[in-house]
Amino acid sequence: MTMKKIGVVGAGMMGAEIALCFARAGMDVILADIKQEFADGGKLKQAAILDKQIAKGRTTEEVKAATLSRVTPTVDLTLMADCDLVVEAVLEKLEIKAGTFEKLDKICKPETILASNTSSISITKLASSVSKERAANFVGTHFNSPASVMKLVEVIPGLLTSQETADTVTKVLLDIEKEPVRVKDVTGFALNRLFHVFYGEAMRLIEEGVASPEDIDKICLYGLGHPVGICKLLDQTGHDLNVSVDQILFDAYGERFRPSPVLQRFVDSGRLGRKSGEGFYSYEKK
Repeated sequence: MTMKKIGVVGAGMMGAEIALCFARAGMDVILADIKQEFADGGKLKQAAILDKQIAKGRTTEEVKAATLSRVTPTVDLTLMADCDLVVEAVLEKLEIKAGTFEKLDKICKPETILASNTSSISITKLASSVSKERAANFVGTHFNSPASVMKLVEVIPGLLTSQETADTVTKVLLDIEKEPVRVKDVTGFALNRLFHVFYGEAMRLIEEGVASPEDIDKICLYGLGHPVGICKLLDQTGHDLNVSVDQILFDAYGERFRPSPVLQRFVDSGRLGRKSGEGFYSYEKK
């Protein structure tokens, strides 16, 4: 199947950047959210990302204009009826995701592939929200954050996902210059299980007063060769999401994924990271 039109549901940080990846590759993208201002905000995020790339000499104004012209922000899911692939990137809550897929199943053409960007919820469980006929065309595509920069995408087949669907999604991800990896449908998949063990130890170092967030980030940058420090990355993903996924992993695997008290205090105080203006670092609200 040749992918020409893509839908992305959820225009937040992840959804906007996922949509940008497809638009940069020349595909038309419908970017939907529950309010027009949210959908429009997603397109503004894309413009800001492209502006930074222009400033660094990595793209041009002409490419920016062409890319953004392919993105249609909307609240109308029916515009996705003829999409070849729809990626869900809404809140990491089962009931919200399931409700979204129930709607898409009724709207989209039979051959449309439905994909979830969930970072922790079972793909097989999510696929139960669509018809048996659609379940073969249902798959997990967990993009790494920030999606416009990071190449990794986990491809997670559910119990009923067809081999053709998994192969088709893998191919389109390669087409948009991602590095897909095939992983089993288990809680947290592979990336988050590795990531949350790593940052859990970083949070314990902070809690014990061994090192400051700034110095832990320097260790990541200059000792481990990471492109961004772990504390800054956690600020980007949002501490409410971080704690929520921790709890899911803790429920599944026990003590090694116990939610961090450091992050829980941030959530309790409303310091959610970049999106709230305060986390480990302070950010200028726009």
